[in-house]
Amino acid sequence: MRPDDWVERWLPRSWGPYARLCRLDRPVGTWLTLLPCLAALVQAAGGWPTLWRLFIFSLGALLMRGIGCTINDIFDRDFDRRVERTRFRPLTSGQISLRQALYFLFGQLVVCALLLLAINAYSRWLALLLLPFVVVYPLCKRFTYWPQVVLGIAFNWGMLMAWSDTRDMVPLAGIAMWVGAVLWQVGYDSIYAYVDVRDDLELGLHSTAMRFADNGKLWISGFYVATMLLWLYAGVALHMAWGYYLVMAVIAAHFVWQMLLFSLQRPDRSFMLFRANIWVGVLMIVAALGGTLLG
Repeated sequence: MRPDDWVERWLPRSWGPYARLCRLDRPVGTWLTLLPCLAALVQAAGGWPTLWRLFIFSLGALLMRGIGCTINDIFDRDFDRRVERTRFRPLTSGQISLRQALYFLFGQLVVCALLLLAINAYSRWLALLLLPFVVVYPLCKRFTYWPQVVLGIAFNWGMLMAWSDTRDMVPLAGIAMWVGAVLWQVGYDSIYAYVDVRDDLELGLHSTAMRFADNGKLWISGFYVATMLLWLYAGVALHMAWGYYLVMAVIAAHFVWQMLLFSLQRPDRSFMLFRANIWVGVLMIVAALGGTLLG
């Protein structure tokens, strides 16, 4: 957290801890949640989705990411006090109390519940099914080396809802795009997890980085290859035009670039590579547009 950022300069002092609790000052996660969802909206609509649907899903992504971060900090408050990178978070540093954090969480959930009125019945049920994944994710690192899988399921759930709200069904190709996005997230979040391996070992927590150990590049490359195969299959099943495959080739090249730069001996690169996946999300939208509008 930087003391001179926009939260410090523009928001009332009493609002700052809540903005940081839901990571408004760290929008990378929000973009990584939203961009694949927008790509799915384009594919489901066969072109440009409605502005109303874009607004609802964008707000939903922002809120659900904030809810997930709030729940994470509530569960991990005792661990965060013992890690240099996280000990200044609002809950661990005493800027807000546990009760205040719970009230804030409840408020976010209420607003999300109101958003359910703007989507169809199928999508409401899918939204309710998402909540257990959001709640259980922070606990997964206590008993499994695969918490990134649960995170990927939750982060990319909006892709399924994009189809269900637009078409009132989720085709197999839409599920393939979603599974591909889950595997993509396991890959890029594992890169990020290598930054925290030492702290996780001391705290008795688990992650895919600890599971992969020295074979991280091989494992992550495998997840990226599986992602590309699923996305290519979905493109064929959805009858995407040539523009889709052209952009998919660019995404594949981007994955190769990531693996060339990724190094277990250079953890300073990991966060940069993690952030670079925002461009993959942007390219997913471009691919969806190229595949639907150039046919």
